[in-house]
Amino acid sequence: MTERKPPGVSFESWVDKQIREAAERGEFRDLPGFGRPLPAAGDAYDEMWWIKGKMHREGLGFLPPTLALRKEAEEALEKAARAPSESTVRRIVENINQKIAAAIRRPPPGPPLGLKPYDVEAVVDEWRRGRT
Repeated sequence: MTERKPPGVSFESWVDKQIREAAERGEFRDLPGFGRPLPAAGDAYDEMWWIKGKMHREGLGFLPPTLALRKEAEEALEKAARAPSESTVRRIVENINQKIAAAIRRPPPGPPLGLKPYDVEAVVDEWRRGRT
């Protein structure tokens, strides 16, 4: 248990003494991040710093719905290019087309979608050319 601040000693000097003595005993050596700079030192204050840190540690991200759909559409085309069969390519493209069509009918918040449904036959033709 820590001792009480003696009367007549300023609080700051008493605290500084406690910290200095603990450092001399080596009580701070095993702390995580010892010897490394503080993260985001010098950055402007951000009220959401702890949420952003938690999302970074958990490997999470956030995109507005329109950008998330654009990313999903790109990944769907890449997945279709690697698909083992024509029926799989058609299924992948039809699924993403349904999501794109729903977003066009009822635009989600965020930047403009900038997508239109893919031509299934054109994607299948591209897939066939990539197979030969």
